[in-house]
Amino acid sequence: MTTISTAAAPPGHATSRAGRLTAAAMTATVLLWASAFVAIRAVGHDVDPGPLTLGRVVVGSATLTVMLLVVRTRRRVRAARPTGTPTGTPVGAPSAAASPAGPRRSAVPRGRVLALVLVWGVAWFGAYNLTLNAAEQHLDAGTTALLVNIAPMLVAVLAGLLLGEGFPRRLLVGIAVAFAGVVVIAAATSSGRFDAVGVVLGLVSAVLYAGAATLQKRLLPHVDALTMTWLGCLAGTVASLPFLPGLVDQLSVASSATVLGIVYLGVFPTAIAFSTWGYVLTRASAGRTAATTYAVPAVVVLLSWTLLAEVPAPAALLGGVLALAGVAVATLPPRRRRPPAGAVPSA
Repeated sequence: MTTISTAAAPPGHATSRAGRLTAAAMTATVLLWASAFVAIRAVGHDVDPGPLTLGRVVVGSATLTVMLLVVRTRRRVRAARPTGTPTGTPVGAPSAAASPAGPRRSAVPRGRVLALVLVWGVAWFGAYNLTLNAAEQHLDAGTTALLVNIAPMLVAVLAGLLLGEGFPRRLLVGIAVAFAGVVVIAAATSSGRFDAVGVVLGLVSAVLYAGAATLQKRLLPHVDALTMTWLGCLAGTVASLPFLPGLVDQLSVASSATVLGIVYLGVFPTAIAFSTWGYVLTRASAGRTAATTYAVPAVVVLLSWTLLAEVPAPAALLGGVLALAGVAVATLPPRRRRPPAGAVPSA
């Protein structure tokens, strides 16, 4: 007689595993996006902002296409397996197809959702990258990262106003502490000069970042994160095609290090980091997720110090500590209060 195992994982096991995966994805996003500021600064000496944008999103689109094909092939293989209750599944347990989360949203969206995804892609992968690249023609990597990371405050405000996420006290306190760290780092910028054009471009990047993150949060219930990232990167690529002649001309005389830098930007900070960002955004609030990226400037300062010899002042390091402290306050879940002794739990 065949025995069907009825052992099930503890209720909190799946939740804790999902929490670890979300934390790992957010860590990857922060580290890869931080490295992008340094790579843009290094490559920007040989490639103009427009051609650099096109080169990055072309590589990103190709990488995302491969990632999407791999994921969909694996799903088709799993779907083609014979149906039946797998070993270890409790009798009467719902199957994956009937899970509360519903079917996977892997199809290309249509109509209004598709139009908004394309607009999001042009803004996020096209305009944001263009203004960011241009800003780093005027400012060092650390200062640019500080300006761009004003965006989480804007995301939190937009999420509270438009997405109904509200303004939790921990989030507001964390943003205030992290912003204080940003101000301290900005006051101790390694370049020691004020470039109005660079500052304006950095602030425009922050506005584009905030708007794109908020719109993405609203669209993710209708399209899965990887498909949306792929479509958005393709839209950004098409919008950047006017820079193709410049890209061809500049790559023809560029060093191999410059070409590898563009490939790195397309594969890691674009294809991988934007995908992990979307994964996190489907599992956390927009304001709380964006607040986590306050760690980016601190990482950028350390990387630019090591790789570009842009040595930060001691005050900048203090600001980085403050920024990380703000991230912890904003993102760590509040402690659950224990019920008083003898209290009867509610049904």
